Amino acid sequence: MPTNVLSKKVERFPSLFEDFFKPWNEFVKPVEDWRKGITVPSVNISETPDSYTVSMAAPGLKKEDFNISLEGNMLTISCEKEEGTEQEEKEYNRREYSYSSFSRSFSLPDGINLERILAIYENGILKLDLPKKEEVKRFAASKQIAVK
Repeated sequence: MPTNVLSKKVERFPSLFEDFFKPWNEFVKPVEDWRKGITVPSVNISETPDSYTVSMAAPGLKKEDFNISLEGNMLTISCEKEEGTEQEEKEYNRREYSYSSFSRSFSLPDGINLERILAIYENGILKLDLPKKEEVKRFAASKQIAVK
């Protein structure tokens, strides 16, 4: 029985704070709505016995828009794109600019052949092939072990 009384008090407690902070929440909400428009490309990572593949959905870009860097075992994929249009008429000038950027970093596992990493951009998908070193491939090969 006391549990019911306690749960009723807990239900009322958040509304008290919501009312108290309501002006602040209304002020902050437009900032949150603005941040919802910021997106980072989705990434799929798959593994085969020979390599890892990182696939990033990034439609509307060109291969020149990407910057892929490797520092130690940290792989970073970033992009900055700026576009602008300008229209001049007798009575007015109109300029529109669009700027977008993103950066994604991945910590690579040991055993990646860093010298043979390959990046290809086709049909809006950036694919990175991260080949494994030969000794890692041999170690990862499956083997049945008999119980004696």
